[in-house]
Amino acid sequence: MTAVIAETALICHCENSEMLGILHTGAPNATRGVLVVVGGPQYRVGSHRQFVLLARDLAQTGIPVLRFDYRGMGDAGGEFTGFENIDADIHAALDAFSQQLPQLREIVIWGLCDAASAALFYAWRDPRVSGLVLLNPWARTEAGQARAYLRHYYLSRLSSPDLWRKIRRGDFAFSAAWRSLWTLLGQARPVDSGKAVAVHPEQRPLPERMADGWRRFHGPILLILSGDDLTAAEFRDMTRTVRTWRRLLAQPQVTVREYAEANHTFSRREWRDQVAVWTREWLQAW
Repeated sequence: MTAVIAETALICHCENSEMLGILHTGAPNATRGVLVVVGGPQYRVGSHRQFVLLARDLAQTGIPVLRFDYRGMGDAGGEFTGFENIDADIHAALDAFSQQLPQLREIVIWGLCDAASAALFYAWRDPRVSGLVLLNPWARTEAGQARAYLRHYYLSRLSSPDLWRKIRRGDFAFSAAWRSLWTLLGQARPVDSGKAVAVHPEQRPLPERMADGWRRFHGPILLILSGDDLTAAEFRDMTRTVRTWRRLLAQPQVTVREYAEANHTFSRREWRDQVAVWTREWLQAW
């Protein structure tokens, strides 16, 4: 018989704004919960209802979940200032989660895309956060995006029958394609001025700041990557070519799962269900 799990709306207060959350209670004696942080532009339901279905799946096995809209997103008040500025929002949601379920001793942050990046910025600062689930983290740089596009789009395009049909029909715009390729090649080249330039820590490239957060966080991390996604491809390429990232992913507390066929938001049922299984199994393994 399937257990009936309560779903309750609650308000999280963040500075001068209110953020709406949905609490999935799980087992009454549960001491570990999951906070779903949305990636923008997005709200607490998730693409293809992924966050709702994930939360219900976990709650059915006893794991409490809170999914919420941070400021400027969904039904939350306030202004949207970008994923790099939601530390206060996450902190307020954790406060509300803990107040509603005071037996919680550990909270795992679950985030897709730029929410995964935001989780890395925040997690090491809050001892309540015991683990991270990161899906297709957003590590965008102009050069990284260009290299990912060249490697994963242009190479696959060469094997596309549609491309060669267009060429045979004379419908392929060679000049526009060449201009696009030339621009990407220019963007993909590393810039080296030969001079060391001092910058404020918050002005460093996004991948460096993410690596810093990863290094400072000592709890277990589950990394899930899609195969059919340029965001995941850029992150994957970075972790293969940058020594710091290779070392971070080789840490014993890091678990990596890859779904070759899945797109960025795991839009098919079998992809979404596999993510839920991986999340549940990982949560129950430690």
